[in-house]
Amino acid sequence: MATTFTPLGESTAPPPEHAHVPVGPRLDHALHPSSRWIFLAVLLGGLGYAGFSVFVDTAQVGESLALGAFAFLALALLIALGFEFVNGFHDTANAVATVIYTHSLPAPVAVVWSGFFNFLGVVLSSGAVAYSIITLLPVDLILHVGSAGGFAMIFALLLAAILWNLATWFVGLPNSSSHALIGSILGVGLANQILHGGTGGTSGVDMAQVWKVLSALAFSPLIGFGGALLLLLVMKRFVRDKTLYEAPKNAAPPPKGIRALLIATCTAVSFAHGSNDGQKGMGLIMLILIGCAPTAYALNRTVPESATPAFVQAARAASSAYAAHANGATADLPAARAVVTQALTTKRADDPAVYGGLAALSNDVASRIAGYGSLGKVPAAATPNLRNDMYLVLDTTKLVAVDKGAQSRFTAQEMTVLKSYGSQLERGTRYIPLWVKVTVALALGLGTMVGWKRIVVTVGERIGKTHLTYGMGASAELMAAATILLADRYGLPVSTTHILSSGVAGASVANGAGLQRRTIRNMVLAWVMTLPVAMLLSGLLYWALLGIAGALGY
Repeated sequence: MATTFTPLGESTAPPPEHAHVPVGPRLDHALHPSSRWIFLAVLLGGLGYAGFSVFVDTAQVGESLALGAFAFLALALLIALGFEFVNGFHDTANAVATVIYTHSLPAPVAVVWSGFFNFLGVVLSSGAVAYSIITLLPVDLILHVGSAGGFAMIFALLLAAILWNLATWFVGLPNSSSHALIGSILGVGLANQILHGGTGGTSGVDMAQVWKVLSALAFSPLIGFGGALLLLLVMKRFVRDKTLYEAPKNAAPPPKGIRALLIATCTAVSFAHGSNDGQKGMGLIMLILIGCAPTAYALNRTVPESATPAFVQAARAASSAYAAHANGATADLPAARAVVTQALTTKRADDPAVYGGLAALSNDVASRIAGYGSLGKVPAAATPNLRNDMYLVLDTTKLVAVDKGAQSRFTAQEMTVLKSYGSQLERGTRYIPLWVKVTVALALGLGTMVGWKRIVVTVGERIGKTHLTYGMGASAELMAAATILLADRYGLPVSTTHILSSGVAGASVANGAGLQRRTIRNMVLAWVMTLPVAMLLSGLLYWALLGIAGALGY
């Protein structure tokens, strides 16, 4: 039987006779027995597809993995996919809460529908967010991702994010998976700096990128709150249908037009969530693959041989542009790598010595790729070194492009040359195989079908003091989808949870309903605690895993 909606902490006395009481949704639909077998079949099929793809990719480049290495890679991939699975049932509940509480879709249909569009969002994503996450990591660990320290880093940050997500899910708090992952990355970076020395305790992380990401996380909920509030007020001004702004009086679906609007907004949020959140695991999976099977994944071997002349030309043009501002500074390759690595670590690239190093590395990269004929023909032994040189040049070139001092040195034409070179480097190193996208999409999509009830109840019942109306649900989800897709366009990781729950709060205020203080307080507390707790967890795990690796002789 359907249950009566009662906000948390309010009276549960029976309503007066003939009173119109909003009816809560059914969240206890029994599943068809075959659904469990379908779920299991898709899960095993996705894992099998990932394993088969790794086998084929490594076989094609002649890099045979020993059984132990393959088992280690499988464990790392399972943990990374586990993060996306938890992300699915933790975050996507926000997308389906509105259609469930407005009776637009039954709960089982809503979560499957949302899971499908999460899948599409991941598969069709650009990959920009994936690599914006990676740039938060310490440079030395990225360059040596296949080392004990590199794997300790990946395991520590993933496990810390999963643990905090599970803890907040258990108590029903809509916490941000993005926030947890970024906190974990910062914790590993700071722990790495403390354990290995340095000044200031911050050179282990890219603080400029940290502030950029944290700013996006901080301001996006405010945009969700304010945007949903204003949107609902505008709707009330120009759309006078009272049905939009009243709670459902029974368990029947809303009118067709309103129902179509709510399903469309749920679809948009689900797709946007997949396109943004799904990428966060992709970047980490690529680091795992680069560490375990560098010959197959360190370089994009799918770039056609016909693209080699353009790459070589761009590299030589960039080398000439750098050399023109090096004031005669020259360096051999080891010295060039050292000075460019230091520039990337300190985020200070406007230096003739750095330009000399970039010129030397760029010229060497061009010569090597021209000699091999294409990225696909780079020998196994040369792959890690070439990939690291390309990584160093790419990210330092990006620093040069935004440095005010560099902009005053280089002409507009030279800046265009450097940006073109950067695009060529990105194409050769920052790619995501289709099977990675599909596997992450399956993990995120399947995650939506497990454990969603706790967060749905919080969003649907415990933010505002009244039942969710059609207009509230539509305005909150429209703002959430628009904000997430805009962030995806600029490669910014944002939190679906924070934006959507803030949007529901803003819509509640616009509709004349108050907010439940206890829930808002707990949500703010979770938001404030996530960063330091995730940092502490990941830092401690990193230290412990390094100790274990050292004891085992790695």
